[in-house]
Amino acid sequence: MKQKKTARNQARKDSPGGNAAIKSEKKTEKNSFFSWLLVLALLGAWLSVGVMWFDLVDYNSVVGALGGVYDADGDGDFDVEDAKVLLGLTEKPVMVASPENPLGEKESISHSTHGSTYDAEPSLEFTTEESRPANQISPEFPPATQPVPTSVSTPKSIIETTEFTEEPSVESKEEKEAKKKKPKLLNKFDKTIKSEINAAEKLRKKGKIEESLHAFEALVQKFPQSSRCRYGKAQAEDDLAEKMRSNEMLLKAVNSYKEVAELPDVPPDLIKATLKRRADRQQFLGRTRGSLATLEKLVQIFPEDVSLKNDLGVAHLLLGDNKSAKRIYEEVLARAPHDGFAKVHYGFILKSENKIAESIPYLREGLETGDPGTDDGRFYFHLGDALQRTGDKSAYDWYEAGHRRGHFASVWQRSLYNVPGLRAQPWWTAEETGYTVLVKMLERNWLTIRDEALSVLDGTSGQFLPEDENLRETGDWGQFTLWQQGRKVAASCRHVPKTCGLLERYPEATSCKRGQIKFSVMQVGTHVWPHTGPTNCRLRMHLGLVIPSKGCRIRCTNQTREWEEGKVLIFDDSFEHEVWQEAESYRLIFIVDVWHPELTQLQRQTLSPI
Repeated sequence: MKQKKTARNQARKDSPGGNAAIKSEKKTEKNSFFSWLLVLALLGAWLSVGVMWFDLVDYNSVVGALGGVYDADGDGDFDVEDAKVLLGLTEKPVMVASPENPLGEKESISHSTHGSTYDAEPSLEFTTEESRPANQISPEFPPATQPVPTSVSTPKSIIETTEFTEEPSVESKEEKEAKKKKPKLLNKFDKTIKSEINAAEKLRKKGKIEESLHAFEALVQKFPQSSRCRYGKAQAEDDLAEKMRSNEMLLKAVNSYKEVAELPDVPPDLIKATLKRRADRQQFLGRTRGSLATLEKLVQIFPEDVSLKNDLGVAHLLLGDNKSAKRIYEEVLARAPHDGFAKVHYGFILKSENKIAESIPYLREGLETGDPGTDDGRFYFHLGDALQRTGDKSAYDWYEAGHRRGHFASVWQRSLYNVPGLRAQPWWTAEETGYTVLVKMLERNWLTIRDEALSVLDGTSGQFLPEDENLRETGDWGQFTLWQQGRKVAASCRHVPKTCGLLERYPEATSCKRGQIKFSVMQVGTHVWPHTGPTNCRLRMHLGLVIPSKGCRIRCTNQTREWEEGKVLIFDDSFEHEVWQEAESYRLIFIVDVWHPELTQLQRQTLSPI
């Protein structure tokens, strides 16, 4: 071969321009070689891009080839994410076992107690919504986003501590420790059957829940003392309950979680994960006392875990046992004085005891930590409210911070049960509401309504009950309710049959599950603190019945108005409003709440009562 090439070159050299041709060919060969190298390099680069961005690698085939051999993400099995690590496309992750989620798993039906969404109404009662059965979908909507009526400056310090991010800006000590330590869910025996556990778990992660449940049930029957197999069964039942919207299946999961914790030789991390999930599911089912008992057991087993004590405090609050919750948070703060979760809840309790000034530093410092569980609209609401009541103008800075965090529609409109996109304005005309027929009926029959109200206003009848929401700074304020949450109070209507008869024909009022229909009497010297209603789903009508000539007024945002006898005022009470009664005699009005006119019929039917 070499001889033939030499002969060719000699022949070319002897021909005219031969030397030049040979040199040109050699140069071409050299250029072609480097061109191919460049092409191959570019192909390699684009192949890497394709692998990363277009998922060109069949990770499932890698999983199939190496199943059970390489567990990169520490979740107890080998799956697609492990394959990506093995191929060098992602770094090996650290399993995060946060206080809210010790396994780093996605909780699909509801949040854990520690990070749960309590009753969003900014009341002083720490109650949750009626526990929603697993076969019902939450009718709640995220807070509406509306323009701020007036500009309120926010101090840089507050903006920095409340800047909206998806993750808390400050990690707690427990979270940092959890990142260092991967939870151990397998005991010695379970490690010997790890491949079988992985196979069943892989089915669950792929969404093949029924197959996974059958696989875990077979494993439990085969290995009845295996805590990890029984835990997998409970998880599969939990997932299936969500899929089927079945309370019965969820109860099976609750019982299975209990069985896991009662087995011998259960790893501590698995006990913690199991009982935390059981407490959460019990709470979801409305079994608050059962959830409390489960959390008490957890605290007994893990007395040094502050996050579990925080959860226990919440459970007591949900049962209305503020005294026990207060004691628990005092214990937590004695051990962990900078725990933000404990601080905001302790401040919440102090404010419910009307210890306004004492509550402020706990609420403020707790929010400033940014700890998990502190970013709740109610804590911003109550801190601002406490500051307002002490005459501190920084209240609006915190309302602004709550608005920036997405908890409030605006600085003025601070309701927490909202439907997005509804027209938002403090004052309305009858024409704007579309309820002109109702307004005209009220104004036409105001004397009849007034006379029936006066008949029950007699002090000996005891029909008017004192306002009990801690909204008064001074004075006396009584109410007599005819409809509550869309339900007629028959006993009350027997005393004022004509008034109730007039309203029966107006479902926009009588079916309003997020409002009331009631008489309101306010005595001389009464001042109602600035406050907001719980929802933007209603408008409030005030019909003047007995109005002194001067001294009675109501402010909504920055506009102040007065009542007139026989006339209806309409406002949106989700905006901040305040009332003064400085007349020489009592003021009597008739309050009629109506659905926001832009709500659809379906929304009116499915929204939860308030």
